[in-house]
Amino acid sequence: MTTPACILRPVRESDHDDLFHLVGTIGHGLTSLPNDPDFLAHRIDDSIRAFDPRIRKPGGELYLFVLEDVASGKIIGTSGILSRVGGFDPFYTYTIREQEQNYPPLEIRTCLQTLHLTKNHKGPTEICSLFLHRDFRSGGLGKLLSLARFCFMKSFPERFDNEVIAELRGYINDQNLSPFWEAVGVKFFEKDYYTADILSGLGEKEFIGVLMPKFPIYVSLLPESARSVIGRVHPHTEPARRILMQEGFKETNEVDIFDAGPILMADREELGTWKAAKLVSLKPGIPNPEKSIQLLLANGSLDFRAIIADAETTGSDVIIVAPETIEALQAQDAMSLAVGNP
Repeated sequence: MTTPACILRPVRESDHDDLFHLVGTIGHGLTSLPNDPDFLAHRIDDSIRAFDPRIRKPGGELYLFVLEDVASGKIIGTSGILSRVGGFDPFYTYTIREQEQNYPPLEIRTCLQTLHLTKNHKGPTEICSLFLHRDFRSGGLGKLLSLARFCFMKSFPERFDNEVIAELRGYINDQNLSPFWEAVGVKFFEKDYYTADILSGLGEKEFIGVLMPKFPIYVSLLPESARSVIGRVHPHTEPARRILMQEGFKETNEVDIFDAGPILMADREELGTWKAAKLVSLKPGIPNPEKSIQLLLANGSLDFRAIIADAETTGSDVIIVAPETIEALQAQDAMSLAVGNP
């Protein structure tokens, strides 16, 4: 490998058409990136503003990254960071609580689960908008999309909260329906799952506080089809869940209000990438094939670049990489963040 096959970088206005096409391949799109060209343009504008160097604290900014295939120039993947959830539009979840009921005279003791609608106006940082085109799901590109975000966060820690969450897509059946939504949400909203999910993604969240249930929902009263998918991910999301769990994310007692997908949480400084990432000097050269390994490298700049490249370690904070790698990273003073083998 000389010239990197793919480069992760911030989204640009010129990426709109490629990104719209990519989102269209998902089917119903991502909640945070609905298949709507006008809204997508707003999302791109939001992201461009987020990289303003004057920002010093999390205020709900969206940092959107795209994965560019160098050979074709096409956008083949996306991932993002929301610096803080909540704000003017609250962040809604269902909190799972357990309630023990005990009646000794009849020797009855039960433990019941209930779902409570919860809203948060000042929540943690959220990683979001992760998608990789199915033709490129190999060679560590999924990890590049996912883990490079933590390199960016470590480079600019003041822009993000100490806690990080990931809201994973819930289970969808063979009929393309969410069993949880069919059992719960549709009874209150009278719309299909995708309509509700896209409205939320478009920023129309007022309906959640107005129409969704105000009182706890007893899980035992739901049909088995709904109970069995609470906290369960969509099969296509399982690889992403596995990466995050390996990174140090843990399951919480909260799930998505639409499909009951799990919400994972981690302390950013306990993340594997956060702890392993270090500042290194990049020395141009030809890595020795017998000594080289593949590393995830990021330039630590607001004009962010991240790649997977062959590198030869030297036992110090200097690594040898091809000149094309340094050029792709646009690394100033040949400095970069490096993490272990992706």
